[in-house]
Formats: sequence, structure tokens, C-alpha cells
Amino acid sequence: MYLTAKIMRITSSFTYFLLFLFCFELVFAQWTAEHIMKFKSIIDTEISPNGEYIAYVVRDPIMKGEKSEYVNQIWVADVDGTFNEQYTQGEKSSSSPKFSPDGRSIAFLSSRSEKTQVWVMRLMGGEPIQITESKENVAQFSWSPDGSKIAYTTKDPLTEEEERQKKEKEDVILVDQNFKYNQLYTTTIKKVEDERETKRLTQGDFHITSFDWSPDGSTIAFSHADDPTINTGGLSVDISTVPADSGAVKKLVTRAGADRDPKYSPDGKWIAFESHGGKPERVGLSDIYKISADGGNIIPLVQTPDRNANIVSWSSDGNFVMISETMKTSGVLMAIPSGKNVKAFTGDDLTYSDSEIAILTSQEGTSGNFSVNASTGTMSYVYEDTDTPEQVYHTSLRSTARKQLSAVSEDVEIPEMGKTELISWKSAHDGIQIEGLITYPIGYKKGTKYPVILQIHGGPAGVFRKNFTGSPSIYMTQFFAQKGYVVLRPNPRGSSGYGKEFRYSNIRDWGFGDYQDLVSGVDHLIKEGIADKDKQYVMGWSYGGYMTSWVVTQTARFKAASMGAGLPNLVSMTTTTDIPDYLVAHLGGKEFWEDYEEYEKHSAIYQIKNVKTPTQVIHGAKDLRVPFTQGQEFYVALKRMGIDTEMVVYPRTPHGPREPKFLMDVSPRILAWFEKF
Repeated sequence: MYLTAKIMRITSSFTYFLLFLFCFELVFAQWTAEHIMKFKSIIDTEISPNGEYIAYVVRDPIMKGEKSEYVNQIWVADVDGTFNEQYTQGEKSSSSPKFSPDGRSIAFLSSRSEKTQVWVMRLMGGEPIQITESKENVAQFSWSPDGSKIAYTTKDPLTEEEERQKKEKEDVILVDQNFKYNQLYTTTIKKVEDERETKRLTQGDFHITSFDWSPDGSTIAFSHADDPTINTGGLSVDISTVPADSGAVKKLVTRAGADRDPKYSPDGKWIAFESHGGKPERVGLSDIYKISADGGNIIPLVQTPDRNANIVSWSSDGNFVMISETMKTSGVLMAIPSGKNVKAFTGDDLTYSDSEIAILTSQEGTSGNFSVNASTGTMSYVYEDTDTPEQVYHTSLRSTARKQLSAVSEDVEIPEMGKTELISWKSAHDGIQIEGLITYPIGYKKGTKYPVILQIHGGPAGVFRKNFTGSPSIYMTQFFAQKGYVVLRPNPRGSSGYGKEFRYSNIRDWGFGDYQDLVSGVDHLIKEGIADKDKQYVMGWSYGGYMTSWVVTQTARFKAASMGAGLPNLVSMTTTTDIPDYLVAHLGGKEFWEDYEEYEKHSAIYQIKNVKTPTQVIHGAKDLRVPFTQGQEFYVALKRMGIDTEMVVYPRTPHGPREPKFLMDVSPRILAWFEKF
């Protein structure tokens, strides 16, 4: 009896202890990797034809038991804010929602059958109906203007002989041969005698990358690359048209470089498109042009601030083209005039990058996933700032005032945050102004010096924007802030958002001007009494990994480093990556056998003997962008030199974690490495 009573008291005490811990977690939640993974992301929005409903896609990490995957589901909200419901369910993802022209149905892509197909579901509910029966996954789709058909692209299926070879394990791969191209099809929504009429509209040795219906539904304009590889597929792209009921393909834009993403004007007379401008721009350039739908002269439109524009929509009167672009540390929507005699787009509280270009969204945070309804003059989009998770908003095109419609992750507590600010400094290289985002440690006290992490973005044409700092990512900003670190995220030369000249300014300069831009930022924080000069750390992924490998060959100032998917050897990188042209362009356009000294000059591996910094190497086992051997080269060399190192390999992983359990693992693993030193 005594023993039983004692056990009961102990059990009761333990129960109260667990309850205390639970309550402590509720009241004093912290930025752990597990907590950060609770925040979901929104990857798409779509506004209905009448402007009354918004469909959006929520990406949810599933990490129970043996599962480590993301599932996308479609939600629908009305703009009055009275309705917000999940529309698709199940273990399979659904994405890319598109309202029918009459607004009564939503089509979407789903892998609920063996392949990704187009499904249609009535707006007011009901069972979804599979519309396409493609042998391969559907890549893109779009409703016809009258709602009677769906146009879609899918890859050429395997031939009977190829099927036999695959089945009998004779499917030898011939590299850069026997491509499977995306081709254009249409299928009817209604069945005739239990079948839908499906037509193939294109065939040939080209790969369709995007398309658009003419307003009258008679024609489809499409952009097409020479092949489906990422290397050449983004450098040689033309625009053609084809009758929507089948017929001969007519070439419309056939010049050097990329001309892509055609969009018909509301009256069908013009096609706007993104372009390199008549020559390949491997470093990256996207200006907006237009051409008559019947062909003729190519007309350039006004150049955007970053010259990195993405077309979203035309205005209803055809006088403006809406484009999305990064503007310094914000993602914004802009309106540019479609002709010389068009006055600037006006609104109640809009700002302007110059007299012609109107900025339609706030620069206090960052906006994206735009869907414009030209006829109602409204749009839906996703907005976030450094302290606020992303949500879906609705607004007029002529006002930056916005209304929140979604409630994604609102059940997830936001713990006390480390404050994030935009700062700037002069580079020691040449005195140019560099911007960056600093996140202070939680509980920061002015006058106290803190360990500092220099985080370097990828690209090099990446950019740190005003995104929510508590979001799941490879590098979890608030996780490091919770642990007492200052996190500096600079935008050195080569970054997007600051204009073409700035983006191109690190050509033949990797590891030099950009290196000074980065370390000058850390020096600035040390001078300001924020960062502890004896506790400096550095980390970065992809090009950020390259710069991390470079940094540790140039200085021993950092206590520890973490190189993620880095490329320390630009010679072997060029001959193994899936984007060699992009790399060669940054090295000045000459191949390594033509200018070996240039490649060696910018490769950290050739200066490996200088490394004193303990360096962690992280890489995906299936990375084709920066092949696994790049990380292995650096790790093996460090190990043979006797430098403290470890190599972390994520199986099944391409150029960055795709499984949420792996994503959740990265930051704690880096922190453990830093704190070891």
C-alpha cells in the first residue's frame, strides 16, 4: 500500500512536471528548428474572372513516421473575408488552380492518378473529374477563352521499343540525344460518346516552355527552346503561333538569345514577351518587348529598374503591362506603358521608379505570386515582411492598401523575434554602397558584442529580400538569433534587385570585389560595436558555398565555416555541372582550356593550402547543379591537410533539401559545428 501510494505521488508529480513543461512551451515558445517547420508556405494565387474569389495553394510539410515530404493543397477564399476553405484533400498534391472563364469551376494539376493530370472541380464543391489522360506528366495548362477546352503541354511518350528496352533493362542513356520534348495539346471538357476529343497541335525537335491563348480562342502563341536541358533551354528560345484547332506552326520571333513567355493583349492585336534583346545573355537579362500578333517589327518597351522583368498581365485597356521584379530587397509588381504615347499608370498612393514606371505594391516587405484581374482592376498576391509570415491579400491595382484573406499558420505561435533591419556600408574594394539585412540576437542589448554569422546567398544573382525571418529554410535566421548570434545577410555585387550593371559587375571578378563587399559588412558591424571580432562565422549555399570556400582561403578571421553545395574548383565544375554556359559567362566567356589561368585564379581549391578555418562541408548526393564531387574535393583536401572538417551528405537530395526532415536538420547541424569552435 505504501509503495503504491508513493508511486502514485511520483506519477502525479511527473504529470504536473509534464504539464508545466507544456505550459512553459506555450508561454515561452522558442525558435527551434521543429517550431520553424510548423510555418507553411503559399506557392500560388489565382483570382476568379468576376474578382470575387481567390484560389491559393498551401504547401505543408509531412514528417510523421516514415514520411518526409511536402503536400500541396488548394484553398479558396472570397474577397469579402467571409469564406476561406480548403478545397482539395488527400495524400496527393494539388496545385496550379485556374478558374474557368465563367468562374464556376476550378481546374488544377494533381498526381492523385499515376501521372500528374488536369482535374476539374466545381467551385461550389463536388468530386473532381480527371480531364487529361496523358501518358506523361502534364507540365502546364490553360482554359480556352470560351471554357470549352483545356490546352496543355506534356512530354513525348516512350515509343513501344523504348518501353520494351525499359522493361527488359536495356534502356541505355545516350547523353544529349533522343530528347523528350514538351508538346502542345488540347482536349475538350465535355465528352462525346464517353470520350474527350484530344488533339496534338505541335510536333518537332523543340521544347515548349510557355503558351497563351488569343482572346478569341483561335490561336495559341508559345515559346519554345531548342532542347529541354536547363543549360541551352534558357539561352535559345523563340516564339511561334499555331491555330487552336490544329494547323501549321508559324514562326513569330526568331532571333538569337531567349524570347519567352508570350502574352496576348486584351484586343488580341499584340503579344508582349520577355527577352534577352537579340543576343544570348547568359548572366541574366529580361526586358519586355511587344510584336504584332501577325508578325512584324519587334518593339522594345521601357526598361525596368533591374532589367529582370517577369510578365504577369496586360491592363484591361492594353495600355500597360504588369510585371513582377525584385527591387533591392523587395519583390514588387510594376506597371510599365505598352507604347510611347501612354501616360504613367496612376493611383491613390502609388510610387514610381521614374516618371513612367508605377510600383503597385509595398516595399516595406516583399510580394509575389501575383494574379491580376484586368477587367475588375484587382489582384491577389502573397505578401510578407521580416516579422510577419506570408499571407494571401487582395487589393486594387491602383492602391497599395491590402486586405488579408488567408489564415495560413495563424495557429502557430510567433515567439519573441530578433529584430531585422536594412543597413548599408561601403565596400573596401572600390567604395560602392552595399546593402544587407541584419538580424539581431533575441534580447539584444546595445553595447554588447555578439558572435556574428556572415550568410552568403546563392546565384550569384540571388538576393536577400524582406521575407519572414521565421520561415523554414536551409538557414533558419531566427533559429540562430535565438542562440545569441547576429546574422548578416549582404547583397554583394552580382546580386539581383540593384540593376543590370550591379548584377554584371562580378563577371571575371568572383572572389575579389564580392569578397570585399561581404567582409566589409562584417567589419562595419564590428566597428559599430555589434559584432565580436573574435567570434566570426561564415556559411552559404551554392554560390554562397563557393564564396565560403573562397573566404577560408583568403583569411583566418572566421572561427568556423559551413560550405553548402559549394563549388571550389571552377575547372571541374564547368565540365560536370548542368549549367556550364552560365558559369563560363561569369568567367568572361572563354572556356577553361582557352583561359586556364582565369579559372584557376578564382578557384578556392588552388589556394587550399591557405586554409586554417575549421570547415564543414554539406552536399546533396544527387546534385546536378553543383555536383557532389565539388564538395568531396574540398572535404578530402581539408582532411588530408589536417584541417578540422566534416562532410554531411543528404541522400536523394538535388541542389538543396527537398525533404522537410532534411531541411529541418541543416541549421542545427551548422550551429553544432560553429559552437564546437
